[in-house]
Amino acid sequence: MTTKTLLFVTGTRADFGKMEPLAVAARDAGHDVHFWVTGMHMMDRYGLTKVEVARTTGVGVHEFVNQTEGDPQDQILARTVMGFSKFVAELKPDLVVVHGDRIEALACALVAATNYIRSAHIEGGEVSGTIDEIFRHCNSKLASHHFVSSQAAKARVMKMGEPEGAIHVIGSPELDFHSAPSGVTIDDVRARYDLPQGEFGIVVFHPVTSEADTMGQQARDLFSTLESTGKPFVVIAPNNDPGSSDIFDVLDGLPSERFRILPSMRFAHFSELMKNAAIMVGNSSAGVREAPFLGTPSLDIGTRQTNRAQAPSLKSVAANDREGIGAFLNAEWGKRYDRHDAFGRGDAAARFADIVSDASFWEGGLQKRFHDTD
Repeated sequence: MTTKTLLFVTGTRADFGKMEPLAVAARDAGHDVHFWVTGMHMMDRYGLTKVEVARTTGVGVHEFVNQTEGDPQDQILARTVMGFSKFVAELKPDLVVVHGDRIEALACALVAATNYIRSAHIEGGEVSGTIDEIFRHCNSKLASHHFVSSQAAKARVMKMGEPEGAIHVIGSPELDFHSAPSGVTIDDVRARYDLPQGEFGIVVFHPVTSEADTMGQQARDLFSTLESTGKPFVVIAPNNDPGSSDIFDVLDGLPSERFRILPSMRFAHFSELMKNAAIMVGNSSAGVREAPFLGTPSLDIGTRQTNRAQAPSLKSVAANDREGIGAFLNAEWGKRYDRHDAFGRGDAAARFADIVSDASFWEGGLQKRFHDTD
């Protein structure tokens, strides 16, 4: 096997949880692995999670500040394109790896495509109810290779005209970590994050960019209902999309004895927290993917994950559906479900490393053409 230089782009704590297993597996397979760290990772308000990336041993870590609080998405896109273009001209990676639907991934996929750098898109072909879906599909069309989480996702990428041979079903990479022991105990998690004893639910509620002007009201509706239940919750702060400041305003007014609000968590600690939670509420992909995999009942709020997943442990309601939210918490609090493996069995990283270590992966040109499916 010829050693290749692989460059992984990470802009958030969420996508790093998916990228890290792939990067580590590629590193262990003998490749020269690097992370380009930007976005929320570089911002104090969101936990300055660049330190989590820096803990990864045996890889290069390169940081780039692409925004300040409140910058519009188009300006973030432009700055990221400029910064990444300069960086890849120096590093000259053989493969750029981007994930999902974030603005940083779109910027870096654009740079790779326009410079004819081979690129891989992780978890394309999925659907949701927001502008994220547009970005995700754009990234699929820009990429030369696709590592998807399911057969349904593969079918959608093929409908976009991508060749079947360039699409690899490996499952969701973050499930690799959740399928194994986290390395910490729930007592370790409580001690590190000053969490009280007893049962708890988890809430992760992000802004929806196309609904930015209503996010404050949605957050007020959701958290007032949660507060009325009398149950305790650990709340992970939202991401930095437009509308996040209105959600933060609501979080700042919650009673601290009932709601423990954290800017971020180490991935191992978050995994252990999810494994021990009585329930999960919000609109994070963790609620529709990781929670069902772990058997934790989850309530999806609003449109951010519309049509993303189905599972016996998962239900969706609107943020202002007080009756629906209350009924789900009363019925599902503390229940456990069998593992739901529609998005993989926890072996995505090994599959990824095998594929990129195969000489055939690197064959062929980068001039794309549309492949009809019929």
